[in-house]
Amino acid sequence: MKKILTEASGSMTSGYLISSIREAGHAAVASDIDANCFGRFLADDFILMPRKSDPLLWEQIEGLLRDHAVDVVIPSLDDTLLGWAERKAYFAKRGVHVLLSDEQVVKTFQDKWLTYLAFKAAGIPTPEASLEQLYPLVKPRLGRGAVGVRVETQAVDMDGMISQELAEGVEYTIDVFCGRDHKPHYIVPRRRLGVKEGKSTGGVVDLHPGIIAWVEQICASFPFQGPVNMQCFLASDESVRFIEINTRIAGGMALGFAATENWIGLAVDHFVEGQPLPEPQPVQDGMEMKRYYAEVFIPRN
Repeated sequence: MKKILTEASGSMTSGYLISSIREAGHAAVASDIDANCFGRFLADDFILMPRKSDPLLWEQIEGLLRDHAVDVVIPSLDDTLLGWAERKAYFAKRGVHVLLSDEQVVKTFQDKWLTYLAFKAAGIPTPEASLEQLYPLVKPRLGRGAVGVRVETQAVDMDGMISQELAEGVEYTIDVFCGRDHKPHYIVPRRRLGVKEGKSTGGVVDLHPGIIAWVEQICASFPFQGPVNMQCFLASDESVRFIEINTRIAGGMALGFAATENWIGLAVDHFVEGQPLPEPQPVQDGMEMKRYYAEVFIPRN
C-alpha cells in the first residue's frame, strides 16, 4: 500500500480522486491551504499546505512529504504543476514518485501561446491565435479553466494574453492515460454536457474515430506520461480543432475511470512498481456521468 498525496482537496471535484485512491487499495493523503476543507475528512491523512507565494514553499513541501511518509504525488493544481515537474528527479531520489509528464512538456502546455506554436509545428488542427488582438476570443496565456476568457470587441491590454479564433461546434474533453513509452493506453473522448467555473458537471463517452485518430497523433508528437486531459471542438463538417491540453489529472476524469478502470492503481503499478501495462479494458461507449452535491458531516469534538 502506498500513501498518495492529492492537491486542492477542497475543490468540488476532488472527492472522486480520494475515493479512487482508496478503492485502489492505497492510502489517500489530502492536502489544501484550508485546514477545514472537506477532503480532509474523506482521506486517511491530511497535509496543510503553505501558500504558493511562500518563499520557502518547496522546502516546506519536502519536509511535509517526509513527515507524512508520502510515497506518490498526483499533482492536480495548475499553480504548482511546473514546480512538481521541475523536481520529479529530485523527489524520485528521495523515494517520492511524482505522476506527471516531464518539465518541458508541462511548460509547453501550461502556456497557451506555446501550446498554439507546438500544435502548429506538429500539424495538429487548432484555431489561429496571436499575441496581438487580432481575434475575438481573448484569454490569459497562463490561465486556467474559464478564468479571464472572454470575447472582446474593444481594445484591451494584451500583456500576458493571447487572442484566438472562436472555435465552433461540439466541445469534447478527452481523458488519456499514457505509459512510460508515451503511447496512449486509454483514450476516452467525452462530450461535455455541462460546465461550471471551468469544471465539467456532466458528460457522455463518445468514441468518435476522428478525435481518437488525432489524439493518437498528438501522443506520437509529445512525450506525455500518466493522465492527460485534452480539449477540442468537433465542427458540423466533422473537422476537429484542439484548443488545450492539461498535463495532469482532471476533475472530469471520473467518467474516464468509470468507462475503463481505476487509473490510480494502473499508474502506481506501472510507474512506481515498474509493472508492464495490462491489456486495456474495453471503453464503455455511451456511458453518461451526472454530478451532484454531497455532504460531509463533522461531529463536534
